[in-house]
This record gives sequence, C-alpha cells and structure tokens, in this order.
Amino acid sequence: MDQVFIYDTTLRDGTQMEGIALSLEDKLKITRKLDEFGVHYIEGGWPGSNPKDVEYFERVQSLKLKNAKVTAFGSTRRKHIKAADDVQIQLLIESKAPVITMYGKSSIMQVETVLQTTPDENLNMISDSVAHCVAQGREVIYDAEHFFDGYKEDPEYALATVQAAAMAGASTVVLCETNGGGLPWEIEEITRAVVEKLGDTPVGIHTHDDSGCGVANSLAAVRAGANQVQGTINGYGERVANANLCSVIPDIQLKMGKRCVSDENLARLTELSRYVAEVANLDHNTQYPFVGSNAFTHKGGTHVAAMLRNPEAYQHIEPELVGNQRRSVVSELSGRGNLVEVAQALGLSLSRDQLTQVLDQIKNMEAQGFSFEAAEASVEMMLRRAQPSYVPAFEVLDMMIVMLRRKDGRMTSEATVKVRVGPQMMHTAASGNGPVNALDKALRKALVEVYPKLKAVRLADYKVRILDGDNATAATTRVLIDSKMGKHEWSTVGASSNIIKASWIALADSMEYALTHG
Repeated sequence: MDQVFIYDTTLRDGTQMEGIALSLEDKLKITRKLDEFGVHYIEGGWPGSNPKDVEYFERVQSLKLKNAKVTAFGSTRRKHIKAADDVQIQLLIESKAPVITMYGKSSIMQVETVLQTTPDENLNMISDSVAHCVAQGREVIYDAEHFFDGYKEDPEYALATVQAAAMAGASTVVLCETNGGGLPWEIEEITRAVVEKLGDTPVGIHTHDDSGCGVANSLAAVRAGANQVQGTINGYGERVANANLCSVIPDIQLKMGKRCVSDENLARLTELSRYVAEVANLDHNTQYPFVGSNAFTHKGGTHVAAMLRNPEAYQHIEPELVGNQRRSVVSELSGRGNLVEVAQALGLSLSRDQLTQVLDQIKNMEAQGFSFEAAEASVEMMLRRAQPSYVPAFEVLDMMIVMLRRKDGRMTSEATVKVRVGPQMMHTAASGNGPVNALDKALRKALVEVYPKLKAVRLADYKVRILDGDNATAATTRVLIDSKMGKHEWSTVGASSNIIKASWIALADSMEYALTHG
C-alpha cells in the first residue's frame, strides 16, 4: 500500500481556534497520545512566539517518542538580511526540534502587499532560509502559503517558489490552501501539476474548511500524488476549521487504499478524537464523521430493521474499524427493530408482543412530551419492566413537598416520601435547596440502608425544557437527568405539565436503573 504521511498541527494551528487554550501539560499529553496513535509529524508550536512554546520544545525532548518527529514552525527570514542573522531562524535552530517547518509566500500579491518586497527577494528568502536550516542538520518541510491562490494569479511564479525550496533541500514541499476557498477539482489539477514539476521532491497538502471542502480538498491532493497531509484532530483551527484528520485518515486508508497508520491504531481513532476534546475542555461533536457518537447511530425504524438483516444496508464501514460502535436510539419514529437491537445489547429476551407493547408505550409517551433519544436508561427500564419476571427494587407509594419561606427571605424545600422495599415500608423526610434536591435526598435516605451502593450515585446534570410555551405556566415541561456512578453515566427523562412530577419520574428511573447495574 502507498504510504501517506500524517502531519498533525493541532498544537499550533489548532490552538488558533477561538475557545482553545492548551496549557504546557495539555500539549505534552496530546503529544504522547498522537505519538501512540502513529502520527508521523507533530507540529509543537512556534519557538519565540511565546514562552510556553519555548518550554514545550525543552520538555518534549524527554518524552522519548516512538513514532513521531516533533517539528518547530516558523517563517522564512526577513527581507534583505541573511538567514543566519535572523533572530526567528535562530530560535528555530535553538529549539533542537529534529524537523523545522518553514512557511513562505507563493503569491505575488502577498509578496508585494504583505511582505512589501520584490518577487526575486522572496525567492532568495525561501532558498536562503531552507538551505541554512538544512546546513544545521535539520529536516526542513516547506509550507507554501497561499499556494493555490498564487498559482491562479501567476502559475510560473508560484512554481518557482516551491522549486526554490526543493532545490535548497526541503524534504517535502507542502501546498497550502490557506484561505480555504478552493474546490476539489482545482486542488487536484494544480497539485498534479506541481507533483509533475518537482519530480523526486515529495508534495504535501494543507487545507482549511472555509468553503466546507477541507477534507475533500485533502483527498483530492492525495489523489493527485501528494503523500503528506497536514491537519488537526477534530478539525480544530482558525476561522471555520482545518482539515479534520479524524475524517482524512480513515478516508485515505479505508476508501482510497493507501496506508496512514496501522489497522490496530486506526481502531483507536475515536479514542484519540475524544481524548483531545477532553484535554482541550471542549464538547465532542456527536455529528463528527467516523468518530462522533452519532456517526453510526440509527433512529428510523425501517433503517434498523434493514440493518438487522444486513449491517451494510445503512452504514458505509464497520464502526469497529475506527473504534466506534453502532447503536440504535428509540423514539416515535422507531420500529420494533430498534427495540430488538437495544434489548439484544442488554441481553434481554422479549417476545414480539412485549416489544410491541413497549414500542406503543414509547410512542404514546413521546406524544405527551417525553423524548427517549437521549434517555437510554429510561428505555432500558421500560424493557426490563416488560419482562414478567422483573421485580422492581422499590415502589414509591406516596410523596409530599412543602415549600417554606423563612423570615430572612430564604426559600427551602422539604420532601416526604413513602417507599416499599420488599416487605419493608420506609417513610422518610429531607430538606433541600429546592424541591428536586429535597426529593433526591429523601428518596436516597429511604433506600440507602437497604441499597448502600446508592451512596455513590451522583446527579451530574439537570436539564429543563418548556415544550409549549404558549400555555405559559401550564406548559408541558421535559426534564432530563444525567446521573453518574464512578465512570458509568446514564440519562433518564420525565415530562408533565407539573415540573415536580416530571423531575420525579426521571429521578425515580435513575435510581432504579442504578440498582440494576452492579
């Protein structure tokens, strides 16, 4: 298989996305993870741009990476001086990074208006800077900034810039679609022309997603002969995004028949994607191709029924190839097949009639305001209760809530619950800072002596949504409760025109669910 080298710039280009601020320790953690995954190049930052990047290049030397080469990023020298006298070039050398990635201008417009120099001096800047770093024993990757725009302006000059870098000793010349406005057929045609012109010098591609074509443009360049792809995990990057390596890598390896990483490492792609999102303190997009939690999730009843017969009916690859998994969600659009798949995953055996009864119940409840797509634990409890042999861990007989306003203006709540656990009757009360908090405490107080494991259950999130605001305070309210016990998380739902009742339904389901899991 043809090898395509993966160049990750999450730690540099990715951090230019609004909302990302990686600490030094964050950058080192991600470096380790990228190396374990088998990335070939990790762009660590721009030495001299900030103290953190300087320290990164000092600390990264002790990581003993097994697969990746760390690269230091910077620009060609300033105009009208020697590369050896340029402070920024010196900092690149002093970083001790084995690879230096250097960008320069390919567009005459950029040369004249941004650099404010001549086309000939720009060529000198490129060749002098690359040659100097090569002479210092470094591998140099040359990033041809604004290459495609420059090629459209003046093909001959754009080609001259990358030829200058290649002749000066660059190991790879990377064509940068810097503004993200190119289209795949343009990228493919121009990349092919460069590959033919440069001959033995490898060509890479660096794209952005401003026109929604970042991944497609990367694939188009590979199709035209590029053998290095630059991008970021989850597409993090300035403006819209960089090319998302979590899409690029499986597309190249599974669809184009070329090799990026080992098959074993490809199966860790979803883990890598979610790890980087966690370290960056960002929500992981459920809609990411390949690695999102919804990438292989099926809701339509006809889809699920077809996939039970043949998984290829509605999925383009086996999710396990990228470390993901197929799942079905249950809603009013579901068919019996959705429940069959959920029940099978739980190891439950239900008859056709039992499944039909649960499905009818779900559809009726969704018509009343429930939504089960994000409440997998509520669906599981409905399936378990449909089994004739199922015995609930507890039964709530009665509850009462009192709201109190103190003399100092503080509001408190008191809840009383009466619960049956087998032959025992529990009657307890508790106060809280709100009615749901008081109910939660009272229920736990009633159950924890019999079920001590409930001490470990934590309410992680509580979401309220008003479904029919036109009805004002009589509106139907949907409550979603996220609970956690150790690393195990689950969600339950309730709905009612009475927000306390909606909360209670979700809360009781959550507790019963916890007691069905060891």
